[in-house]
Amino acid sequence: MNLEDKDLKYIWHPCSQMKDYEELPPIVIEKGKGIYLYDIRGKKYMDCISSWWTNLFGHSNERINGAIKKQIEEIEHVIFANFSNKPAIELSEKLVKITPERLKKVYFSDNGSSAVEIALKMSFQYHQQKGNNKKVRFAAITDAYHGETLGALSVGDLDLYSRIYKPLLLDTLRVEGPDCYRCKFNKCRENCSAECFDSMEKAIKEHKDELCAIIIEPMVQGAAGMKMYSPIYLKKLRKACDENNIHIIADEIAVGFGRTGKMFACEHAGISPDLMCLSKGISSGYMPMSVVMTSDEIYNAFLGEYKELKTFIHSHTYAGNAMACAIACENLNIFNEENILEKNISKGKLIRDLTIEKMRNLPNVGDIRSLGMITAIELVKNKETKETFPWQDRVGYQIYKIALDKGLLLRPIGNVLYFLPPYIITDEEVEEMVDLAYESISEIFTLKEYIVT
Repeated sequence: MNLEDKDLKYIWHPCSQMKDYEELPPIVIEKGKGIYLYDIRGKKYMDCISSWWTNLFGHSNERINGAIKKQIEEIEHVIFANFSNKPAIELSEKLVKITPERLKKVYFSDNGSSAVEIALKMSFQYHQQKGNNKKVRFAAITDAYHGETLGALSVGDLDLYSRIYKPLLLDTLRVEGPDCYRCKFNKCRENCSAECFDSMEKAIKEHKDELCAIIIEPMVQGAAGMKMYSPIYLKKLRKACDENNIHIIADEIAVGFGRTGKMFACEHAGISPDLMCLSKGISSGYMPMSVVMTSDEIYNAFLGEYKELKTFIHSHTYAGNAMACAIACENLNIFNEENILEKNISKGKLIRDLTIEKMRNLPNVGDIRSLGMITAIELVKNKETKETFPWQDRVGYQIYKIALDKGLLLRPIGNVLYFLPPYIITDEEVEEMVDLAYESISEIFTLKEYIVT
């Protein structure tokens, strides 16, 4: 039995209809180097999505490999209640120095969904312990995605993930959010005044007494199709939340650590959230890890004698894992010592410019949007009306299969293709990536059923 058959015999893959694997068997990766993955048959794939947005500095990065080798000779993991370790302390100090000013405390966990759960629970318990007993709900914008545990699903708004579980979910306040490609105010996100904030403004006014926090993906709604919006929206949100004693939970799991051109997406608006969830890029894809950053004000609400029962009772076995923290420390050292953010400005611009030059005239490319090292291409059935393709057509998935054959790893979100490559990608590799994506898109739209008339 070959490895693909063994995989199908034993493994249930995430976010997959396993019946699809009968047509397209799992690709078993043997090794990786730089932006490339190599399967067991030697075929090479360009990893255009940083392996689910995690791998910032390439596969088998020599600096990170070295940090792992050093740490494994010291301590791999130690219980994080009443014990600590040097890498966790070093990482916490580094994070407090580089994150927005309100964020002074670091709470460790091991994945993004758990970080969201922690932030929700912290906000709720804070208000309860401050006597704000009516504050028992959260608000989130339409098309939000914050993870796939029940609490995280509760504050998300994508039916694909949550529909079947709705009887189990929290009663979250859904607020119409920004949709810049289809803006109902006929504005442009580069120079608007975030007129779309009016829906949130009305919701806060009506529900301010019951809201603990508003959770949001700053600047880019990832799983919604890389929907990007104005930083002014975040500025208005910060002001409204300050005025009404509501926390902002910034879900920077996907957009943190340089992905949007700033170290953290909140910096585009110059705001500081009350709680910030970080994961994915924090450990550059090497080990599962997440943190929740929060303020002294929230932290202090949990301080007291044991008998006061103010303790935050939430734990994960691998919280503060020494190996993961050592990786994250080296990750941040690379940022500082190799001028990554500065280099990303020119690389992000090159990806955007080449994509626009190559693809803007394709008949089914409706929108090309870009921020930092994210460029997204939204495919539409009709460019004039912006009518989308029916989800049943699986247009993005068909392009994904063509691209794989060309050695390009794309992972479309519905009808949206996107580039989120590792930061070490070269200019030549950027050109190849865009060219292969162009070929893949062009190929699918030569099929009769997709030709726009």
